[in-house]
Amino acid sequence: MIMITKLLIDRRRAKKARNERVVAPIDNIEAVPSLTVLPLVDFFSESMEAKTEPGVSYLVKAGDFSVLLDVGYNMKCEHPSPLISNMNLFGVNINDIDALFISHHHLDHLGGAGEQRKHTFSLSHGPVDFPPIPVYSPLPLKPSSHNFNPESEIRASLGPVKLAKGVYGTGSIPRALYIMGYTEEQALAVNVAGKGIVLIIGCGHQTVQRVIERAKKLFNLPVYGVIGGLHFPVHGGRIMLGPINLQAVVGTDRMPWNYINEKDVRDAIQAISNADVKFVSLSAHDSSDWAIDQFRKAFGSAYKDLLVGNPLEI
Repeated sequence: MIMITKLLIDRRRAKKARNERVVAPIDNIEAVPSLTVLPLVDFFSESMEAKTEPGVSYLVKAGDFSVLLDVGYNMKCEHPSPLISNMNLFGVNINDIDALFISHHHLDHLGGAGEQRKHTFSLSHGPVDFPPIPVYSPLPLKPSSHNFNPESEIRASLGPVKLAKGVYGTGSIPRALYIMGYTEEQALAVNVAGKGIVLIIGCGHQTVQRVIERAKKLFNLPVYGVIGGLHFPVHGGRIMLGPINLQAVVGTDRMPWNYINEKDVRDAIQAISNADVKFVSLSAHDSSDWAIDQFRKAFGSAYKDLLVGNPLEI
């Protein structure tokens, strides 16, 4: 009963915040000539050597600018972590990364449960030579002691932000979640020349419908691509507690008995279709095989599998 009461309070808070936040169109929108998204942490991989887990970290290369979106889960508290192991495997040099972008403050994006609890982020549970780069986060955040670099600047903002030429943060969109509570989540938006906006999303707790709506308000450009997590653990999940599909319970602002369902998947597919999106890739870290199959069927040749080590190129 306490959790349900908290959910109702958080729902009112999130709705009020969404209604009150005003975002203005961005002027003088620049573009990059190309975009590559390299999944470094996710649930599936084509490489037998790569480590996989129900977490997220993507290396986004937009023109000459490289940004790491989230830092994975590291659920076994390893050093080197799956992220660092896969960076080494795929030849990614941490010193070539220009910025870190944190989508939201959940354990599978910050580097573990301890990081979520302490409001910190960690690339690994051991020393990492973290470069002096800016860290973009919707809420205040600190690096763990393993990754501390006094020259790094934490830029916490709920509003839209420009990271580099053609690379933007959409600004945070809040949503209440059962158990996980009030959640602020932002997405990355890259304007690719001659194509439009590509959205790279961590979990999609804010709903893909709202992310697309935000992108249209900010850029007044077509949404060309949607890549990443949208949280559809329907008919199966990646984190189970016995017979309980935890991801289905905690990923919605509805009552706990009203799980994420097939209609939610159909509604998201319809919203993406209505936006005439040309490139779609759904993360398996928080979506089931069934949901991924629905996306494959709906988008045909526009759909690309999201696999660790397999670059998505636009």
